Amino acid sequence: MEFNKNQIEKANINSNFNFPKLVKELKEIGVTNFKTFVSNGLTEYFDQNNEQISFDGINNFSISDQLNVAKFEERLKLHQQGGTDFLTFCKDCAENGVDNWVVDLQKMTCTYFDKKGNSVLVEKIPSI
Repeated sequence: MEFNKNQIEKANINSNFNFPKLVKELKEIGVTNFKTFVSNGLTEYFDQNNEQISFDGINNFSISDQLNVAKFEERLKLHQQGGTDFLTFCKDCAENGVDNWVVDLQKMTCTYFDKKGNSVLVEKIPSI
């Protein structure tokens, strides 16, 4: 394992809620991708050997069966502009049918998925 829980926590704190900065810091410590589950907030961080470290979340959301991509994109944009906190964003994801997302630090993408595992939206992560 190339990284540890303390390094991930430090990257989260240092990024000060700036997602591109967080991605940069995680990449520097050897994280290759991570997956966050909306329903419970669990996040799994992986290295190049597919070894993982998990962090339990505090969420308790039921994911809607009704996917609303337009409303999700609207709420995502608001979140990216600093208009919501992480917990509110997760609630918005759940209400609009987004089950989880995967951040690929090699491709520099964030992909959102519905409950059936279908890709809902793929975003390119800006460099800093």
